[in-house]
Amino acid sequence: MSSAEPLTDGVTAPDGFRAAGLACGIKKNGKPDLALLFSASPCAAAGVFTQNRFSAAPVRLTARHLLSGSTRAVLVNSGNANACTGRQGERDALEMASLAARALGVPRRSVCVASTGVIGEPLPLAKIRGALPRLASRLSRDGGHDAAEAILTTDTRTKEIALRGELAGGEITLGGMAKGAGMIHPNMATLLGFITTDAAVTPETLRRALREAVEESFNRISVDGDTSTNDMVLLLANGCSGRSVPNKGKDYRVFLGLLSALCIDLARKVVEDGEGATKRVTLKVEGARSRSEASRIASAIVRSPLVKTAFFGEDANWGRIFAAMGASGVDLDPSRVDLYVEKVPLVLRGVGLGGEAEEAAAKRFKEKAFQITLKLGRGKAAVTYWTCDLSLDYVRINADYRS
Repeated sequence: MSSAEPLTDGVTAPDGFRAAGLACGIKKNGKPDLALLFSASPCAAAGVFTQNRFSAAPVRLTARHLLSGSTRAVLVNSGNANACTGRQGERDALEMASLAARALGVPRRSVCVASTGVIGEPLPLAKIRGALPRLASRLSRDGGHDAAEAILTTDTRTKEIALRGELAGGEITLGGMAKGAGMIHPNMATLLGFITTDAAVTPETLRRALREAVEESFNRISVDGDTSTNDMVLLLANGCSGRSVPNKGKDYRVFLGLLSALCIDLARKVVEDGEGATKRVTLKVEGARSRSEASRIASAIVRSPLVKTAFFGEDANWGRIFAAMGASGVDLDPSRVDLYVEKVPLVLRGVGLGGEAEEAAAKRFKEKAFQITLKLGRGKAAVTYWTCDLSLDYVRINADYRS
């Protein structure tokens, strides 16, 4: 692909998109908790959603609304998940879409909704109803950051990015925002993410591109091994640039490259902001027989509490990594496995090198960011995952989350 040009904007960087965010009183701390994203033109749209069997009402409603073939807006609240709330939750999700549709003058089926926060509590719909007119009146090209702030829960910072690239017919722009710090583990998707583009793309091509991009980004991160009831990533394309993306060929590859780079950036920002995290760890698994096999091994490692607490303790305890690999279900031969911390060999042919090698690896563990590479000696397939440590602060944050 041609090189991507990074921009300072986020989700409103592509032509035709506006956004807003404000506090409507759902969060107890008075911080922003309601966001609205709107396109001046109808959008083709695609989405990927949580695999949790107890998916929230807004997830199910948005999946149905995407079938309409035309999307104009996304309304998002934080502070309340509207999950495991029965038939009332279904009605509340539908009412959220109706309120936004009336405020914007668009059909209800063209509005997607998302919620994030505490599970099992009724959605305070009256607060959303009272704030919608004010929220809609604030929509602007400069409102992307306010929207990105309003979708946060335990996050400590917003997660935004915009990229510009060149197709054969001219420039296109992609923008995105995401939230996520806890309940993060690959199972598409483990967060909320909203991506926009001013390219013209068919829904079928959008769905394929989003699946491919997500598989290499949001499905390659883990903070704590838990998958939420509310996860979704949406991609909206309004065509306002006048540039079309075909379903194959060079221009499709350029578009996919931009989308993948954007998703990877947002995914890594989620891991870097992991609840209580002090370490950012890149895990590469190489030499597998298939990418699926490599992913099973990587997933087992990044969700292991023992591995992640060793990261926090700056302890190069490679035995925990091997134990997690062995529990992955892959028929591995430990005598063929090498483990490196950065470029330092710690284990060769399944045997720890000890002594100076372990001391050198432990020094890398003291850094804020480091890479672990596993070479399996079975084939040519490889994957990269991103994770973080598991600290005392993670326990403190989640022990009193509802208060």
